[in-house]
Amino acid sequence: MRAGEPALPRWAWLPAAGGAVLVLLPLAALVAEVPWRDFAGLVTSDSARVALGLSLRTAVASTVLCVLLGTPMALVLARSSFRGLPLLRAAVLLPLVLPPVVAGIALLATFGRRGLLGHVLEVAGVQVAFSTLAVVLAQTFVALPFLVTSLEGALRTAGRRYETVAASLGASPTRVLLRVTLPLVLPGLFSGAVLAFARALGEFGATITFAGSLQGVTRTLPLEIYLQREVDPDAAVALSVLLMAVAVVVIVVARRDRSGL
Repeated sequence: MRAGEPALPRWAWLPAAGGAVLVLLPLAALVAEVPWRDFAGLVTSDSARVALGLSLRTAVASTVLCVLLGTPMALVLARSSFRGLPLLRAAVLLPLVLPPVVAGIALLATFGRRGLLGHVLEVAGVQVAFSTLAVVLAQTFVALPFLVTSLEGALRTAGRRYETVAASLGASPTRVLLRVTLPLVLPGLFSGAVLAFARALGEFGATITFAGSLQGVTRTLPLEIYLQREVDPDAAVALSVLLMAVAVVVIVVARRDRSGL
């Protein structure tokens, strides 16, 4: 603690320790359950490799979608003012609190064969539900708020001073956005993208409801873990630890790069 900084109340350490135990103890118990002698074989089985590869590909695709759609959304929320703005923000953040299964049912009601848009797409020969595209859409739906909230916070923290100066010098709105705004909030954008990727990688409920569990098509690693839990508990534990390790790496990289930017 630096000189002059207020001290942390001693009582705060007790609930903080309780929270840490609540989070870390189950993770430690999970690691302790791993049959380490068979770990390599369990996580490199054909079904595990296919599921992990599909998870990584769809998570990357959904993260790209989150960046393309979420960046303008965050800009609107942070840089505009109109009567319906609080309602719009609530709608954007709603997937954060919705049960994933509800998100999957909502997507099915929209893109399913009898859904709002699904029957139109069926006529055009495009089937969304129970396809790899459905996995990407489900992951994007639940991960998008993570990018939007992170980027909106970065935009509000950065303020508008430099943007105002650039505009006063004759820069167009697009030039201000590309040359001033985005470079200023790049750490927030990167952090939000990494969080969105991590959320997409672990998505289960919306995926199994909207996309199903077809090996090589929609069965991502979380779905593979769920399946293995019924037939091979050791494999489920090993794959759970693998997914946890990937998530830890993603979070550590995000924190390190954000500190360095």
